[in-house]
Amino acid sequence: MEMMDLNRRRRGSFVAVVAASALVAGIAGCGGDDIKGSRADLVHGKQEFVARCGACHTLARAGTRGNVGPDLDAAFAQSIEDGFGRDTIQGVVHEQILYPNSRMPAKIVKGQTAVDVAAYVANAASKGGEDQGALASAVRTASAGSARAEGGKLEIDANPDGQLAYTVRTATATSGALEIDSRNASSVPHDIALASADGSELGKGETVSGGGVSRVDVDVRPGRYTFYCTLPGHREAGMEGTLTVR
Repeated sequence: MEMMDLNRRRRGSFVAVVAASALVAGIAGCGGDDIKGSRADLVHGKQEFVARCGACHTLARAGTRGNVGPDLDAAFAQSIEDGFGRDTIQGVVHEQILYPNSRMPAKIVKGQTAVDVAAYVANAASKGGEDQGALASAVRTASAGSARAEGGKLEIDANPDGQLAYTVRTATATSGALEIDSRNASSVPHDIALASADGSELGKGETVSGGGVSRVDVDVRPGRYTFYCTLPGHREAGMEGTLTVR
């Protein structure tokens, strides 16, 4: 009886893994790759996961905090606790990359990249601590620096690696007409908006990616303002900062 109960729990846990992995939005379908016998590049997998998937998913070791899709650490925690190996999780994630049964966009990653992403997710999911060695430096840490307006122009670029962050967290400017430019070199779409202390939006730039620039023209007075990305889940995941006008 105990063995039957254990098997039942394991089957249920495996179904939970499949269901969770099916929601791995931001990783897309590709065709015909067999994960067996493939050598995965975890460094490349982490880089591609952050660039392609981090806008939607939280994965602590990758440093991503997207909340549009499921938290991947939480999604696989029970299955790992129940004894499923990470090779099994890798296979399930890869299967969902090949044959998504959710609203994932198609063909964002494919071929060996899909193998690498699946391997990294399986390696990192619900694992304490931080990545070590080459994995630790695979992706640049989102900057917490500051920018200063010059000549009425302020540059606040999006993180070029696709993380949900700008390259600075604070900025300063003098009162008057101000142009805010936010270049986005990543493939993850972003924009930039500015709001006053009471939350009123003063202006919003267009959504851009692949090197485009989102631009806001505003007139500011002394005080504190918030700049942020308006795309769903991006601000909530940390894509915002403070502008101080003197």
